[in-house]
Amino acid sequence: MKDKSSLIRITVNAEGEVISDNKAPGRGAYICRNNDCIQNAQKLKGLERSLKRSVPLEIYEKLVVSGQK
Repeated sequence: MKDKSSLIRITVNAEGEVISDNKAPGRGAYICRNNDCIQNAQKLKGLERSLKRSVPLEIYEKLVVSGQK
């Protein structure tokens, strides 16, 4: 278990777009900010299973950049 503030929330908005936003309503999944976690989630399609839809490559690229901060 990790503190919620150390995680990134990925959500599906009303238009069906997958976005990275901690405050947006809708179906969401949490992922840690560690680049290894992000790459592993992409490899194993963890976010796709949680969100029940495909996640664009741009989202993973944005997460890797934000994970480096």
